[in-house]
Amino acid sequence: MRYILCIDQGTTSTKAFLLDEEGNLSQGTHVPFKQYYPQPGWVSHDAEEIYVSVLKAIAMLLKEHPEAKGSIFSMGITNQRETTVAFSPSGKPFTQAIVWQCRRTSDICRRPEIRDQGRRITEITGLKIDPYFSATKMLWLLENIKGLRERCLSGEACLSTIDGFLVYRLTNGRSYASDYSNCSRTMLFDISKKAYDEEFLELFGIPVNTLAKPLESCADYGMIELDEEYLSSNGFTDDEIKDLMSVNGVHITGVLGDQPAALLGQNAINKGDSKTTYGTGSFTLMNLGTEPVFSKNGLLTSCAWSINGVTNYALEGSIFQAGSVISWLKDELGFIENPKDCDEFCNSIEDTGGVYLVPAFTGLGAPYWKPDARGVLTGLTRGTGRAQIIRAGVESIAYQVTELVNLMTDDTGIKAGQMKVDGGVCASSFLMQLQSDLLGVTITRALSDEMTAMGAGLAAGIQAGIFESVEKTGEFYKAGASYEPDMSAFEVSEKMEGYRSAVRATLLSGND
Repeated sequence: MRYILCIDQGTTSTKAFLLDEEGNLSQGTHVPFKQYYPQPGWVSHDAEEIYVSVLKAIAMLLKEHPEAKGSIFSMGITNQRETTVAFSPSGKPFTQAIVWQCRRTSDICRRPEIRDQGRRITEITGLKIDPYFSATKMLWLLENIKGLRERCLSGEACLSTIDGFLVYRLTNGRSYASDYSNCSRTMLFDISKKAYDEEFLELFGIPVNTLAKPLESCADYGMIELDEEYLSSNGFTDDEIKDLMSVNGVHITGVLGDQPAALLGQNAINKGDSKTTYGTGSFTLMNLGTEPVFSKNGLLTSCAWSINGVTNYALEGSIFQAGSVISWLKDELGFIENPKDCDEFCNSIEDTGGVYLVPAFTGLGAPYWKPDARGVLTGLTRGTGRAQIIRAGVESIAYQVTELVNLMTDDTGIKAGQMKVDGGVCASSFLMQLQSDLLGVTITRALSDEMTAMGAGLAAGIQAGIFESVEKTGEFYKAGASYEPDMSAFEVSEKMEGYRSAVRATLLSGND
């Protein structure tokens, strides 16, 4: 049996899986890492800790699956997309990575010379001017890390999204590349030409030689070349080092950003197919086929995947707070002990009593793009209790997704009869049923919630010749639970209007 090593480098943890040649994905290993909040609205990661978490996840996986040692044929990587790191030719980060959720570059986004390019940025990159994307993060690093600009100009520094950083480190600096789906999120990339745009590089002052080389999703990204001395100095045991060194020589043959990876893993390979991943944030993608559609409703357009010279595009709505709402209820408010408690509270009451939460903890994403907006809880009365607030929190996720899907239909004229879903938050049956009710479509949850890892593995397997084609990989998709709509159009309209009223209050709370 040949295996593909699948790395899912996410926002709060790194996971590793094995995908075999029959399309079976193993149980994964999970290595969390620290989140840093140096100032309000700022979110950072230690990129070195991320790299070590990848190695730890692989070591744990190989320990659990000794049968795979010596039989790993290729590696696929999927990653949090816009998070940006600056590092030296040795691979050492100069400072903490700026996470996709971070709002520290809001002022940069307001600079007149950047705002004046708003229309062209959307027409060329498919994105909106927002701190979410990598270009302003790169500019912040250049302006705030002493000597970094000079290092970049002399070729002694790299600016990259996480995929490029991992490719560089795993290949011991012999390869420095990023796939089109990740490049699409930099706000520097012409998604039609599949190349960095010279005018945007000049606008943000970013030397092109500091950026990772754009490649198709299915491509040879280089050969793994781990350093035994590095492993030893970072606390790996002799057995772990032996296992890790066994993957040296394996080629990285697939790289995809997490959301397009999930689209591929969900077998949403035809024009009009859509999926929503409910993770830390929530991301709804619609496959546009081989021609991009640029939204008139504030949604985003990016490269989904590119295989054998053919690029598929996706229309995307990005919600910054989904699973993080559940974490907030648990960690900050102490309202629940475990995320699974949410359903019990939600089902214990008939409704929220008019309470709505708009979780703009780090601003609002699509379709508003208001980085300075702040969260708002509306409709509170003396009778409002823990259950109402918990239910309002869970419902807020479904309202946000519903708004995005309706806008996608408006942009494309396509109303799908079902939506595929994945991600840990899908464990909430209450949320999934509400989502089906609000959208009026069948919700189909994948049997596995690890569709991002699945997509990376499929891409790697196609390039490595293990899988014949994208179409053939559809045989591996396995559906789990499904939910059918059961709510009147009047009730849906009433609920959505209540949510939109809460959003209006949120927009008034920002400074932008």
